[in-house]
Amino acid sequence: MPAKLILSMDGVVLKEYPLNKERTTVGRKPHNDIVIDNLAVSSEHAAVVTILNDSFLEDLDSTNGLMVNGVPTKKHFLQNNDLIEIGKYKLKYLNDQPTQTTAADFEKTMVLRAPVRTTPHANVGVVASKGDSTTTFNATASNLTADSTGAQPPAAVVQILNGPNSGKELELVKNLTTLGKPGVQVAVLARRPHGYFITHVEGGSFPTVNGSSIGEQPHQLNDHDLIELAGVKMEFYFKS
Repeated sequence: MPAKLILSMDGVVLKEYPLNKERTTVGRKPHNDIVIDNLAVSSEHAAVVTILNDSFLEDLDSTNGLMVNGVPTKKHFLQNNDLIEIGKYKLKYLNDQPTQTTAADFEKTMVLRAPVRTTPHANVGVVASKGDSTTTFNATASNLTADSTGAQPPAAVVQILNGPNSGKELELVKNLTTLGKPGVQVAVLARRPHGYFITHVEGGSFPTVNGSSIGEQPHQLNDHDLIELAGVKMEFYFKS
């Protein structure tokens, strides 16, 4: 069963929403997937990005904000029984499937190093950033398991084309690789049996592929596609 959100107010369950798409929006306007018709709710209040068994909540710069388990939150890696509060409304997150990452992994979002002066022989072109400190890693993402089908697409690589790490290659060896700069623009590259997909997670603008915005929906990547994310240009290609 897919994860789901249960909408309630004053203890009364109003509706259940299965998280069966990669991006589920919550807001007052009727185009949202979860519509809450209340003036305390922004037109587009929040979004939940679901990839494999993991769901990530993001506040879309709403006027009144939101809380998770009583704590004001801008973005959050959802875990079973988390309670999201938007005004008088509550959304309970239920997921009985084992997650494939952890809250700590999500906090340490992989980011592409900003164009700054670097010493020769820099280690790799991705870093994990938490707070004001920056640590270089050889890993590309959290240690995720393969899809249950066992099928996998051909191995693929992302090569950085500009900045101090131009020429660096990042092999997509995990099912999920999170790229970007937290607070600016973040996207997830997901490896699936039928290909690789890039999905917007965070930021006021969407990443581009071959110069075109990918929008809110997952975008399948083709050989030699050019991605631009958080000011960094990179090329996606399959290993021969």
